[in-house]
Amino acid sequence: MSNVTTLLDSKSVPEAKAALICPSRNETYSYGKLRSEMNRIGLGLVNLGVRKGDRVCIYLDSSLEYLISYFAIWRIGAVAVPTNIVYRGEELLHAINNAGAVAVITDRQGIGVVSGIRAECSTLEHVIYTSGSCPGVVAWSSFPPAPSGMRAVASVPEDLCHIQYTAGTTGKPKGAMLSHGNWMMALDAEREALRMRPEDVYLGIYPMGHVGLSWGLAMLRSGGTYVMMERFELDHYLALADQYRATVLAGMPPVIHSLNTAPPGTEDRLKHARVIISGGGQLLPAVWEAWDKRYHIPVANSYGLSETIVIGSGTTTLPEYPQLSKNYQSVGVAVGYAEVKIVDTADPEKEMAFTQTGEIALRGPSVAQGYWRMPEATAEVFRHDGWFLTGDIGYMDESGVLIITDRKKDMIIMSGWKIYPTEVENVIVCHPAVADVAVFGIPDERKGEIPIAAIVLRPGTLLTEPSWKPTAAITWPGTRSRGNS
Repeated sequence: MSNVTTLLDSKSVPEAKAALICPSRNETYSYGKLRSEMNRIGLGLVNLGVRKGDRVCIYLDSSLEYLISYFAIWRIGAVAVPTNIVYRGEELLHAINNAGAVAVITDRQGIGVVSGIRAECSTLEHVIYTSGSCPGVVAWSSFPPAPSGMRAVASVPEDLCHIQYTAGTTGKPKGAMLSHGNWMMALDAEREALRMRPEDVYLGIYPMGHVGLSWGLAMLRSGGTYVMMERFELDHYLALADQYRATVLAGMPPVIHSLNTAPPGTEDRLKHARVIISGGGQLLPAVWEAWDKRYHIPVANSYGLSETIVIGSGTTTLPEYPQLSKNYQSVGVAVGYAEVKIVDTADPEKEMAFTQTGEIALRGPSVAQGYWRMPEATAEVFRHDGWFLTGDIGYMDESGVLIITDRKKDMIIMSGWKIYPTEVENVIVCHPAVADVAVFGIPDERKGEIPIAAIVLRPGTLLTEPSWKPTAAITWPGTRSRGNS
């Protein structure tokens, strides 16, 4: 019987060691304090009548209370429904009603939105308020301490603990159903991939309403220290990395791009880092190469989705194997117990050979159980044999390294040729005047579709007739030897 919160019960981590640091509030939670707060809020929810399997919505900005809410909900066997504080009434109403949440945890930022929709939430019984006291709600501070020996509710790996709403291309967001077993395997996969250890310090910037939070939880699973930033701001990020001697940095393509253009001397402020994570979007080869040549800090270029808890059943480049980057183009190899394969975009039963392009499918112990109360949507992408169809396009080379080329829905078909916008973007962004680019298709009478590029220029530059020649040619996917999709 297992519960993901037992990661905080380890006797091998000293009670007084710093687990979570919130610099914006000048607060530090030791492992002992974090466990006590988790139990206090968990018992408070139980005393309100929340039971195993009940859904509890979290409507907060990234904060200490957000993380404690996850742990408290999981501790008592209930199901966390994380949302983003930027949600407005209709979005929050959908999450609460679709999940059938019996309680919502919010603060001063969110209480107005919650109050505005409360009458429309048929299952909602309690509002827990973290910002003090307020009429008609339960004060977070009113929950008394829990007994020191309070244990987690016994759970089997298949027990649901989390509904992660993920935006679809059409219709309402879908709730990916994640279990205790999904989370435990994801945290171990991330810990193993980055070789996390107790002396590590992780600087985290990912929103806590997103599964990117898993990197921070993996650090706690490793007995290390998690320094949290509510949102990224370059100077503050560098100051925290330097002050806390961060060894593992959270990043994403815009963060790495910002660091590439930071003033000389920035390198010294990241001197303790041994790896930076990139995810949440494609890291363009030119940006990655510039980072590598300037900072010499390995990039864990990671691929996964809400439905797989990032690399719980996904892929990443590994710091100790730089060859996996494949000239700054790949997202590495499957880690943990994950598997990856490429299937035909029209027939997922047909597996593609190495070097052939198709839809990326993932399988492993962190793949979600499906979409909450959406059997048809579940059947479309969660296959009978355990494979999850990601909707992303890519190929694997002969050594099993995964390269993503585009999103299935973004593919442009011009005169019968299949064009992946990312490949065109990779060439255009190499132009010295280009800061960013997005390529998309528009209708064309003669060719069906043609690609168009929207370009953001670097400050002080002007784009004229090209005297510059690209270092890499654009090769349409339909003519490549590796692809027949």
